[in-house]
Amino acid sequence: MTPAENAAKPLPSRPNIIFIMADDMGYGDLACYGATKIPTPNMDRIAREGIRFTDAHSASAVCTPSRYGVLTGRYCWRSRLKSGVFGGHAGPLIEEDRLTVAGLLKQNGYGTAAVGKWHLGLGWAWTSEERDDWKEDGSNIDYTQPLGDDPTTRGFDYFFGIAGSLDMPPYCFIENDHTVGVPTAEKETYYPQQRAGKTTPDFDDYEVDTTFAAKAVEYMRTTTRRLRTSPSSCT
Repeated sequence: MTPAENAAKPLPSRPNIIFIMADDMGYGDLACYGATKIPTPNMDRIAREGIRFTDAHSASAVCTPSRYGVLTGRYCWRSRLKSGVFGGHAGPLIEEDRLTVAGLLKQNGYGTAAVGKWHLGLGWAWTSEERDDWKEDGSNIDYTQPLGDDPTTRGFDYFFGIAGSLDMPPYCFIENDHTVGVPTAEKETYYPQQRAGKTTPDFDDYEVDTTFAAKAVEYMRTTTRRLRTSPSSCT
């Protein structure tokens, strides 16, 4: 369908929503906003066929608080995190009874999914009695057990991602409430910032973004096929 044909289509009563959040990508990194160094044809098409905003502000400059603000609409300093970011083994930051954007969309008939870095804490199964004393290397975590709290308990129907950043354990994928495989091997860190901890044997840092893209596309295609048989639903 050409852009002109697309523009002529009537808008759906509940449009599909795709929210892309990327670390270290600024206003001037996309061609649709004037950048010239790196071609961004797919993002340019989204801008061309959707709506562009030119005045937006983040609640924080770092990962955990900015994600908390996007999902809850609150300043992160109103939560228990007053500065900095979480590690991969921290407990949930979003309060159990806090309505998220994903939860609000679900209340209005949407299907919801999150793919990528979560970095807002998870309900890990502890092996020690001191539940609030998580260890950075994950030595007091039982990875064979399901997560007690995860994105699917904060408004999302589906989640595939990692707990924190690629410089903090556990180095593994998470799907809904389980790790994909069990982190049993010791991570061979290859730059100073990367922290020691457990990894699944087949986890490859360089393939993470590619895997995320494939999972996101797979979810959208699967959902599209489902919508064709259930036209009253939206995602």
